[in-house]
Amino acid sequence: SLLIAIPPLIAYGIVENKGLVTLPTSLVIIGTPVMTIPASLFMRRVGRRVGFIFGSFIGVVSGLLSAYAVFISDFWLFSLSTFLFGFFSGFAQLYRFAAADVASEDFKSKAISLVLAGGVVAGFLGPESAKLGQNLVTSTPFVGAYLILTATTFASIFVLLFLDIPPLTSAERAGPRRPIGTIMMQPVFLAAALAAMISQGVMNFLMTASPIAMATCGLPFSDTAFVIEWHIFGMFAPGFFTGHLVKKFGEVKIIICGLFLQFVCVLVALEGIEVAHFWLSMFLLGVGWNFAFTAGTSLMTTAYRTSERAKTQGAMNFLIYGFVSIMSLSSGALVHYFGWSAVNFGALPFLVIAVIATLWYAISQNQGEVRST
Repeated sequence: SLLIAIPPLIAYGIVENKGLVTLPTSLVIIGTPVMTIPASLFMRRVGRRVGFIFGSFIGVVSGLLSAYAVFISDFWLFSLSTFLFGFFSGFAQLYRFAAADVASEDFKSKAISLVLAGGVVAGFLGPESAKLGQNLVTSTPFVGAYLILTATTFASIFVLLFLDIPPLTSAERAGPRRPIGTIMMQPVFLAAALAAMISQGVMNFLMTASPIAMATCGLPFSDTAFVIEWHIFGMFAPGFFTGHLVKKFGEVKIIICGLFLQFVCVLVALEGIEVAHFWLSMFLLGVGWNFAFTAGTSLMTTAYRTSERAKTQGAMNFLIYGFVSIMSLSSGALVHYFGWSAVNFGALPFLVIAVIATLWYAISQNQGEVRST
């Protein structure tokens, strides 16, 4: 959440071409798919604990490099540091799958949901750290924020030392494995991947542009931090009950509900440019993402066998964050050259595609059940 709130503002102050202001944030997202498959395969060999700790060390290095780059006002070094943070994110995106791997069949969706619910703390810690660190260490804004980020990432390593997730047994690793292309062509994989990919892509598309839009509307950083806090709260607070909703109503209904909320988010954003419009729009965007992303991840766990999970999970995350990187990178140029409304209109076609894919999967499932009976 810190990387949402301040990199565009830092970049806006140090880069000449304002169309590049979202590049540092986008490079976090680009770095994520670059590392997702290697991280998943690395963990398959060394286990979750070693993999997550290694990823956190990358995050520490990135945080220190970011602080230095901001201090010397070097845009390209700052961009490199955020790209490295994307590597850390590539490891961290496997937390939800790690929880699902060790959960009982009935508890999988709730486990995924509760892991995401941990982001409630991050939702407030990130923007508050940005405000606290804005002028904490030097006269250069936000250096202190990145030092706080580094300390927090380093602290997570000590928590991970107590992580105990049994690695795959030899029998599980040697089980039957289909080609990844075969797995990805399943309707269940396509529906789950598109739901997660587009809900995450639209979320980042709008979220990355919102600090710039608020700044160009003359709103102070304190309002931006407030909006981002509640956006992150909307993203993760539903995690305490989304898993229960998925269990009760099924993945398809919760995905559709999440995509609908993101439609409403766009409508609110198009209504005006007051703080209230940004707040409600970003809050709905976060809740919609939580529903669609959690349900999509839960649905994906039915697409693979135990022996196939590393490459399938890696492939899903690669698709998600590859798409998200394109959306995030384009949002900066779009908001700079065409305005906030154009960004919101640009999100609508993707949401339509996700809805169609989800309904197609639901219809194919119903037809399959009818034929089997």
